[in-house]
Amino acid sequence: MKELDFYNNIANWDFSKIKYETEKITNWDMYEEVAKYTDNNSFCLDLGTGGGEKVLKKYPEVGMIIATDFSQEMINTAKSNLKARKKIKFAKMNNLKINFPNEIFNLVSARHTIINAKEIYRVLEKGGIVVIQGVDKEDCIELKDIFKRGQAYNDEKAISQIDYEDLINSGFEIVKNVKIKENEYFKTKEDLLALLFKTPILDDFSEVKIKHKRIHIENDLLEKYIKDNITEKGILLKRRLYGIVARKK
Repeated sequence: MKELDFYNNIANWDFSKIKYETEKITNWDMYEEVAKYTDNNSFCLDLGTGGGEKVLKKYPEVGMIIATDFSQEMINTAKSNLKARKKIKFAKMNNLKINFPNEIFNLVSARHTIINAKEIYRVLEKGGIVVIQGVDKEDCIELKDIFKRGQAYNDEKAISQIDYEDLINSGFEIVKNVKIKENEYFKTKEDLLALLFKTPILDDFSEVKIKHKRIHIENDLLEKYIKDNITEKGILLKRRLYGIVARKK
């Protein structure tokens, strides 16, 4: 419920105004993987679609996409972002209880969201594919170490390992299991702040207004991080993700 409240308040994940560049260290792209297993007739389910920015811009052309999120505010944002692309429908849904019949989808994709492997297995056709990209435990670890908290910081087992085991136990055959390394360089402190306000990288990271001035909470810790990670390209943030492709037997 805490996470749901967070996304209802944010309402979108549009990073278009944040000035940063990404340096890919690992050669893996979620939407390229989706394209490998789909065609113009494929029926796809996208879980945790957020405000729809990624699915609208990067998803390959398929027969139809059902894009879902558990936040109504996110779905409202996604619908407002929907313009020319017609072969997509947005709907509010809980990932843990997929509201669709058995063996209906050719492919299920899930990006940075929780999954229920058994439910995904149920709604996929035989031989169907699931493509997952998630945030791993070591993501932004240097930043989390300074703040002594953050997304998955105190988890005993990494989400990547949990997802892998759940897929195996649900009957999937693992096709790919990739540790993804990327570096992001933010042009200014304000650009990095914009990311931290929009995502749950740090728990309870926010700002307050005092006499019409915006005061950044724990600004001293953020300044220390910036000092330690400033480069010629910008402020470095080390991203550590994971990608899994699995097939229903």
